Amino acid sequence: MLGSPIVHSLSPSLHRAAYEGMGLHDWRYEAIECDEAGLPGLIGGLGPGWAGLSLTMPLKRAVLPLLDTVSELALQVGGANTVVFSGGARHGENTDIHGIVAALAEAGVAPPRAATILGGGATAASALAALRELGLDEATLVVRDPARAGETAEVAERLGTALTVQTFDKLSLVLDVDLVVSTLPAGAADGLAGLVAGVPALFDVVYAPWPTRLASAVAERGGIVIGGFPMLLHQAVRQVEMMTGRTDVPVEAMRAAGKAEIVRRAAPES
Repeated sequence: MLGSPIVHSLSPSLHRAAYEGMGLHDWRYEAIECDEAGLPGLIGGLGPGWAGLSLTMPLKRAVLPLLDTVSELALQVGGANTVVFSGGARHGENTDIHGIVAALAEAGVAPPRAATILGGGATAASALAALRELGLDEATLVVRDPARAGETAEVAERLGTALTVQTFDKLSLVLDVDLVVSTLPAGAADGLAGLVAGVPALFDVVYAPWPTRLASAVAERGGIVIGGFPMLLHQAVRQVEMMTGRTDVPVEAMRAAGKAEIVRRAAPES
């Protein structure tokens, strides 16, 4: 797992639980602090014993020029969170999109007729791609500054998704939807809870601390709420499948390991 900062990543807990459950006792998965400047040298120095890499910010876009092949989906969203080594080649994939789709399906959320996304960064781009996978060809993006939504707008154009960009002061006008996706960091959406509370379904990418104020408000009104952990889990499941070439991935063991790690981190230090 590469990124910066990387210390709080849950991915090692998830992947190690998978390897244990699959009997891959000689496999290892480590978190390595790496920024954009250090990425070319690190990837270039990896030997034949490496099966793949997971990538988090700020490396998902920076890795693309270093790869031999990249999936069409990763190219469309402008970032790869997964690198698989095979036959001496480096192949880039984006499993975040699968993670979102799987998390929504697991929670019983039907493909939406309309959706609004809060935030305009890389996760918002993955959310757009996931919504397209679910058959939605238009969406609304709510941001503080429309001028900073340019990259996400470009992603929407590549996906063939019609995108309306709105600002947070007009949020109440774009909530007549089946699904709201919040890609905002922990605490950033707290002040929006009263407005968003009545939506039928909310996917909030935050997984700790959980529940967020936004999630609690929607749940109290009877809406379906999905947190960020199921997305993280299912994108990791797909990574394990790609890196091992196997499909017998122990999803529930990974889920238990990830939840246990979240609880451990939340416990007060003795």
